[in-house]
Amino acid sequence: MNTFIIIVELAATVAFAVSGAMTGLKKKMDVFGVAILGLTASVGGGVIRDIVLGVLPPQTFRDPKYAVIAVAVAFIVFMPAIHRLLLSKRRIFESVIVLVDALGLGLFTVVGIRTAYDVSTGFNAFLLIFVGVATGVGGGLLRDLLAGDMPFIFVRNIYASASAVGAAICVVLWKYLGDMLAMMIGAGIIVTLRLLSFHFKWHLPRAGGFDDPGT
Repeated sequence: MNTFIIIVELAATVAFAVSGAMTGLKKKMDVFGVAILGLTASVGGGVIRDIVLGVLPPQTFRDPKYAVIAVAVAFIVFMPAIHRLLLSKRRIFESVIVLVDALGLGLFTVVGIRTAYDVSTGFNAFLLIFVGVATGVGGGLLRDLLAGDMPFIFVRNIYASASAVGAAICVVLWKYLGDMLAMMIGAGIIVTLRLLSFHFKWHLPRAGGFDDPGT
């Protein structure tokens, strides 16, 4: 694995570990719960990716260094001085969690594409995009489910769709610009779309649902 991929994976792991740990703080979990959410957010997408690709046991269990990093980051976030600072102002808390979540989404999406490219035969664009999106949103999906929240990918602004757009652009550029530049552009597009959607409150069309007759 080259240095660029290691850096991207490390940055994505830290970003999602912070996101998961901050979700635990928001839910007033104990240190174990905060650590589990940080770990799940960081490695969950990679586990889903490896299962889809038939890489068994998943890389997380064969090389646990990223899991150890995720737990260490979660413990740091839980430190009294850090978590009091994060929880002191709601606006700052929300801005930080959206930023780190966007970074994790973008970076893990392109890492998923790279992994799928490395282990698959040929250049199957659908497989690359699917695995990229699954890797990007998987950790956040598991984090939200464990925290008892409706997952971001179903209700929050532009999320999975940002991952899909960035993944598609990354795959298209792969053969023309090479893997490194294509990954950087794809991740940048995902992060930008996610942050813009949060700032401007962009949403996909939503179902109206039914009114509760008891209310």
